Amino acid sequence: MKQEFVIAGMTCGNCKKGVEEKLNSIPEISGIQVDLKSGITAIETPQALSFEAIEAVLGSKYTVTDRIVETSKWKALFPLGLIFLYVLFGAVFLQLPAFSSFGFMMDFMGLFFIVFSFFKFLGYRSFPTSFATYDPIAKTIPIYGWIYPFIETTLGLAFLFQFEVTLALWVSLFVLSVTTFGVLQSLLNKNKIQCACLGTVLNLPMTEATLIENIVMILMALGLLFGIA
Repeated sequence: MKQEFVIAGMTCGNCKKGVEEKLNSIPEISGIQVDLKSGITAIETPQALSFEAIEAVLGSKYTVTDRIVETSKWKALFPLGLIFLYVLFGAVFLQLPAFSSFGFMMDFMGLFFIVFSFFKFLGYRSFPTSFATYDPIAKTIPIYGWIYPFIETTLGLAFLFQFEVTLALWVSLFVLSVTTFGVLQSLLNKNKIQCACLGTVLNLPMTEATLIENIVMILMALGLLFGIA
């Protein structure tokens, strides 16, 4: 994939050469294009790299910022919103003709986990690295990122077929709370990283929408647990 960003701090040809050499030292990067005047840099990588990791290689002289225009943030989030609407209408459709709020939340959570795990599997090889940039467990236990899509699929099936629902709800609360903590931390630190909620096939920026999406799921899980109790 192609990742673009802006490197500030380059003042001459030697600076550009040094930046290129340092970027080439990152194993994941297979191609580099650096424009000295604008600082715009394009790299080819299997998955997006965090700006913090790039700055650590470049040194304190340089800063890395995102190359995003004001409206591109919302354009980038369009796939997330569209998928969310499809899940919403799908859950409503499954409840027809006799609508049940309990059944709706079960179907919504089931479809949510199934659809989102599908996109994670599409970019399965690169998902764990992207996920580890903000999920606390994936950061410390790398294998967690590899099994996370399978956890989501299992939870989705459990909700859709209403199998071991209480256990599925507690597991959902745990994994969603951990991820939400990581998302919140990234947003507070203003880290410009890729959101892995839809895997790495769609290059979505980490925004407040990701936080809201997780909070909605947590509230649904709490509501269902309260209803079951």
